[in-house]
Amino acid sequence: MNKTYSINLFKPKIYEESIEAVTEVLRSGWTGLGPKTKKFENDFSKYVNSKYAVGMNSATSALHLAMKLINLKEGDEIITSPITFVSTNHAILYEKGVPVFADVQKDTINIDPEDIKRKITKKTKAIICVHFGGYPCDMDEIHKIARDYDLYVIEDCAHATGSSYKGQKIGSISSINCFSFHSVKNLSICDGGAITTNSELYNDRLKKLRWLGINKSTHDRTKEDGKEKSIIYSWKYDVDEIGYKYHMNDIMASIGIEQLKYVEKDNDRRREIASIYNEGLRNIDGIELLNYKDDRITSRHLYVMKVDRRDKLIMHLKNNGIAPGVHYLRNDYYNMYDKTHLSNVDEIQDKIISLPLHLHLTNEEVEYVINTIKKF
Repeated sequence: MNKTYSINLFKPKIYEESIEAVTEVLRSGWTGLGPKTKKFENDFSKYVNSKYAVGMNSATSALHLAMKLINLKEGDEIITSPITFVSTNHAILYEKGVPVFADVQKDTINIDPEDIKRKITKKTKAIICVHFGGYPCDMDEIHKIARDYDLYVIEDCAHATGSSYKGQKIGSISSINCFSFHSVKNLSICDGGAITTNSELYNDRLKKLRWLGINKSTHDRTKEDGKEKSIIYSWKYDVDEIGYKYHMNDIMASIGIEQLKYVEKDNDRRREIASIYNEGLRNIDGIELLNYKDDRITSRHLYVMKVDRRDKLIMHLKNNGIAPGVHYLRNDYYNMYDKTHLSNVDEIQDKIISLPLHLHLTNEEVEYVINTIKKF
């Protein structure tokens, strides 16, 4: 009798130390923005080799505050990718900016620097580059364009915790780097996000923007002459500008501190699974694998390939106990955005499929997915 499989597309892995850390925070009486958040920020900035990290409640919040940092004004244009989660482009609309969709590279699904140049106008203020699936964009080319046209670069690193570009960790290259720690991301802390930066000015402003514009956090106001005051804290603070309640809390941060210890090992396993897929699916008619360069390291948040008869393959996989996905429906085809002709996106939009990739997968299950695809 054949074995029955039930294989998820994603499945978070939370380590026992993280569960214990949450219990400790809950018992401490301090669950909001506090010492654990500060420690996580320090640990994460060291991990990505940036000077600063500012913890947020989501990557969406991080992307929104990125728009505030560059002082985006109504009508300003930002060149961006249509193949991304909608948060990337909604963040532009939050500040009444205009998303200008550039084409992607067929072999990586990252934004195409050549099309970025074609989309620049007098209204262009910034470029958002999404490291699709964890594979870093062509940052040298993108930064050269930004210098030539005096543009900001914002990195959407939601998929890219642990990725590297030419020896530099993603999160250390640009001035504004937005991360996600959502449940299914490589650094899973159930939710949350961060911005990393090397700018002291950005760091100071972000800490206020994420906490309603207030210039001192509640935890900072419990200190007087270096001593903790357990009950009474100073009520005096100032508000420099309108901010948002976007901060991380110590429950999230306590998970992140522990999960971060495993992220390199976990990413190695993700890359191992991807290598098994690559070996098993290479040179099969109707399948085209993405093509990655050796000068960068992908975190392998996603395993995406291009296939003929994509929707029929999805049904075949589901009928055999396998949950595939599509990352992503092109944003410019959602009702709220203007449709754009992008030749590479037009070609691949009905071909891309994501295969299961998570830390609970066994090699046997990966081989089962491969063999099920081969049978199709």
